[in-house]
Amino acid sequence: MRAGDRLLQRWRVARALPFVREGDRLLDIGCYDRTLLDRVAARTPASVGIDPVAEPSDDGHTRVLHGRFPDDAPFEPGSFDCVTMLAVFEHVSEPEAFVRKLHELLAPGGRVVLTVPHALVDRILDVLIALRVVDGMDLEEHHGFDVAETGPLFEAAGFRQVAHQRFQLGLNRLYVFEKPAGPT
Repeated sequence: MRAGDRLLQRWRVARALPFVREGDRLLDIGCYDRTLLDRVAARTPASVGIDPVAEPSDDGHTRVLHGRFPDDAPFEPGSFDCVTMLAVFEHVSEPEAFVRKLHELLAPGGRVVLTVPHALVDRILDVLIALRVVDGMDLEEHHGFDVAETGPLFEAAGFRQVAHQRFQLGLNRLYVFEKPAGPT
């Protein structure tokens, strides 16, 4: 990971952190190097990260799994109060099934906090990769995702949107969706 990648990662993490509540049981999908997990450790009773390139670990508080969500995620329904996914959703090949699985894993009132780049970011990253400013982190796996589909996909699965912010010059979006506290 180059300095440019780390800068973009820190920017996304900073946007997401305020939406992880004190006491949340957290799942970070695409945790990569544990950056977000380590930043919220003091306010979460337990957290889990999953990533296909992560080194497995378990320190008694934070467990990191090597694998892909949802295939390698052996969690019971209602296991988490918050799921974070920073620059992950655009890589999902079957977003409807993915979002339904998120809904199942969240406890009532649970949240999904995610960032999704605008498709134009792919072209900008092509230039930054050519200049060796960033590595681009799996750019080829974006599946042509249109950021405008994010809200409708989550709402169709029973979530309600509680936050939507643009950042990184409007090229990235932060969304927060909540599972209703009562039956859906």
